Amino acid sequence: MSSSTTTPDLVAQERLPVAALLALAMTGFICIVTETLPAGLLPHIAGSLAVTPALAGQAVTAYAAGSLLAAIPLTIATRHWRRRAVLLLTIAGFLAFNSMTALAPNLWTLLAARFLAGMSAGLAWSLLAGYARRMVAVHQQGRAMAIAMVGTPIALSLGVPLGTWFGTTLGWRGAFGIMSALTIALIAWVVLKVPDYPGDNGRERMALRKVFMTPGVPSVLGTVVAWMLAHNILYTYIAPFAARAGLGAHVDAVLLVFGAAALAGIWLAGRLVDRHLRAAVLASLALFACVALLFAWLGHLPVVVHAGVALWGLSFGGAATFLQTALADAAGHGADTALSINVVAWNSAIAGGGVLGGILLDRWGAPSFAWALLVLLALAFAIAWSARAHGFRPGPRAASTAARSAAAGH
Repeated sequence: MSSSTTTPDLVAQERLPVAALLALAMTGFICIVTETLPAGLLPHIAGSLAVTPALAGQAVTAYAAGSLLAAIPLTIATRHWRRRAVLLLTIAGFLAFNSMTALAPNLWTLLAARFLAGMSAGLAWSLLAGYARRMVAVHQQGRAMAIAMVGTPIALSLGVPLGTWFGTTLGWRGAFGIMSALTIALIAWVVLKVPDYPGDNGRERMALRKVFMTPGVPSVLGTVVAWMLAHNILYTYIAPFAARAGLGAHVDAVLLVFGAAALAGIWLAGRLVDRHLRAAVLASLALFACVALLFAWLGHLPVVVHAGVALWGLSFGGAATFLQTALADAAGHGADTALSINVVAWNSAIAGGGVLGGILLDRWGAPSFAWALLVLLALAFAIAWSARAHGFRPGPRAASTAARSAAAGH
């Protein structure tokens, strides 16, 4: 009798809440597309507002600055709030500030709207991973995060092409209007499908410094910075790099190859993250390093560029899932704060990749990217390899997480 009544409950517990997790993925998709949309719209924005393309390009900078500056303080300020209320706040922010962008009469209004939209993104990124983990049992957390992160590679591969297409068909204001319409649909989706959870009601919160110095956290963050610096040097300057192989007019196709491969990487991450997190991180870094070496030798050949971009996308697809899972596991009760630090580290790497890649391009040209990537990836690999005791532990996550919880209890 009892077994017949408990079995359906156990099955329900094992079933992933896919609809809710995909709502988180859609939130991430909106974050990334909102960030990258101006890159495909710069001529239209510049012409409409009577400014130079360089000034219009600061719309991307303003968004990144908002994310960088707001992630930690907003995460701390909202830590006691119910989780769905915080999620809805971030989505409402995109609705308000993308609408403000679409209606901006001048550059300064546009930049203010972009900065505020970036603040919404900073809060969202610090929230999504922890929310996905909270929906499922410990042994399902990696798979749940893989689903919640699936919007990222889709947005990375489609953001700029979508912006270009919208700019030519609907105008740049219409493109941001569509983003606002998507957020209205997402708000309804979250209300209907995403469960609510209480905030952190503990009287004492872990200090930022204490979270940062938790064993394993610095190692994971170091890996994030080195890996994402390497990634963003190549991703930011993919156009001049592809032009070296005669693919300058086909950057959109190259990005689609990257995105498709990254989706496969996300699928692999879902299969590997709970049982083989450490091995998957090391293998991803090693594969990307092999791609860099291939580009160093044969990066002038179109077939090598296409094949290398596919392998690069495969190695990158699971990065967000692997790194955020490892960081949250290492931080324990300070996971939300650690993930907000991760937003800062990630956005710093995006900015740093743009600066470092620009210096390399001006001084030594696109061929120098491959050697810079090799140095950064070797550093990331060394950090991850050395974090065997904390950060990137071998073996199944459920076992290591339980062991850490038991140790903390004693």
